[in-house]
Amino acid sequence: MFSIAALLASLALSAGDRFEVVVAPEACAAPLTGRLVLVVAKDGEAEPRLLISPSGPALFGVDLVALAPGAAAVVDDATLGHPRPLAELPAGDYFVQAVVNVYDEVRRADGRVVWLPMNDGHQEPFQVTPGNLMSDVVKVHLGDGATHRVDVARVVPPVERPADSEWVQRVSIQSARLTAFWGRPIAVHATVLLPRGFADEPTATYPCIYAFGHRVPFNFTTTPPRSGRAAGAIDPATGVESGHDFQLAWRGDDFPRLVAISFEQQTPYFPDSYSTNSAANGPYEDALLEEVIPELERRFRLVPRPWARHVEGASTGGWQALALQLRHPDHFGGAWVFQPDPVDFRRYLLVDLDRDENAFEVATGPFTTAERPFRRTVEGQVVWTMRELSRFEEVLGTRGRSGFQLAGWEAVFGPLDADGYPRPLWDKLTGRIDREVVAAMRANGCDLREFLERNWTTLGPKLAGKLHFSCGDMDDFHLDAALGRLEEFLRAAKEPASDATFTWGRPRKGHSWHAEPWAAFVRRVDAAMRAAAPPTPPAGAR
Repeated sequence: MFSIAALLASLALSAGDRFEVVVAPEACAAPLTGRLVLVVAKDGEAEPRLLISPSGPALFGVDLVALAPGAAAVVDDATLGHPRPLAELPAGDYFVQAVVNVYDEVRRADGRVVWLPMNDGHQEPFQVTPGNLMSDVVKVHLGDGATHRVDVARVVPPVERPADSEWVQRVSIQSARLTAFWGRPIAVHATVLLPRGFADEPTATYPCIYAFGHRVPFNFTTTPPRSGRAAGAIDPATGVESGHDFQLAWRGDDFPRLVAISFEQQTPYFPDSYSTNSAANGPYEDALLEEVIPELERRFRLVPRPWARHVEGASTGGWQALALQLRHPDHFGGAWVFQPDPVDFRRYLLVDLDRDENAFEVATGPFTTAERPFRRTVEGQVVWTMRELSRFEEVLGTRGRSGFQLAGWEAVFGPLDADGYPRPLWDKLTGRIDREVVAAMRANGCDLREFLERNWTTLGPKLAGKLHFSCGDMDDFHLDAALGRLEEFLRAAKEPASDATFTWGRPRKGHSWHAEPWAAFVRRVDAAMRAAAPPTPPAGAR
């Protein structure tokens, strides 16, 4: 029988509940500084820490400053939570896990002393980063005003790295420049995809595609897909073949003989440095161009000429591929840019950094506003709003230490605050935009359309035949909006006119869409390299 009392009980909120999170001395015997994230999930099928996302479990964040071993950190109604405070969770049973992102004291070369989640440069979110701390999963009932204890007694174990093979080799190159900046050894990791015959032809040299944003270039793998996907099938959402099908093409008799290299260069602020010099991350651009790429050219017999160096990337990788080509037009022979992160700050996703005062709301009339979206489906349904994502990041980490997207851009594009951390572009809880940060981001040359337009007279001639863009018309993160603004400029450019190519995926193509399969793409780049290469001298010529 229907019970009003039961209904009211099920809707009751968890007012008064609190957690005491205790880091066991065996997990950390010294005073601990870091970020405690308490993860509260509705089911226990997977560890809650592995489900963290803006659409995932509820999260509650607390900064730990020299927390003594065995002392308790408290999570209660006053703790910042995502998507809402602890008191607003409906009463009921939950599965809870605590994770601590451990911070180190860092004395940088600029004289700043900061506390950051340092790492070894491999791309790993904080909840699986070796050396961070975590609890077991605890089942609790919220709604009775109880105090719940969670013991953090486990250390996240090391990750087993893949073994090298005939085709895929992994190298780590310590950067003297980055090491000097951070005051500790910093390496850039590269995954190198070798062509057929590489080991059998020790004097042969090869052009290279620098593929940003891939763990292994073009998802190359000798392991067949588990999904039962038909051999040779093209995924309609992505437009590319499986990594197994790509490796069959790569190993074929008639496939181009070149090398492809991807990078891992995680920073304390984001899984990628964007290969850019920045006040927060240090000289990653200099390290890549002056240390890492020359060493890779030496080790893997790469042709050290612009025509033989092409850059490719999607999303984060798309932005850095374009930035490298624009900033070093004589060093690279072509950029293949797929759905890049915002290349025009008049469309920073959907925020106009020239005119908008608030990132969260857009005026729809004299008395009305609407929430500004961050992510959507290819049908236009909003998945995350800018307000939700900003709060999510602030729960994961203060002072730009969330390890997520908005903080990542601020560390790459913008200035430092007075204490040496990235200065926020907007307040993560109110959305108010800092106009001085916008100006600094542009002064740093990170609005790539503005940089290109301002320098077009000198850059234009050097970029002939080198710029190639593609993007879905319904990019999940609205990145098509900024790329469309860049296309408008390049279509109208004069003295010289631009020959940049744009391919748009229609209809309803999202963030993962590519214009052609990977094997066809590599053939296209190879053809462009061959067209730009100097003629082969006749046999016996000196």
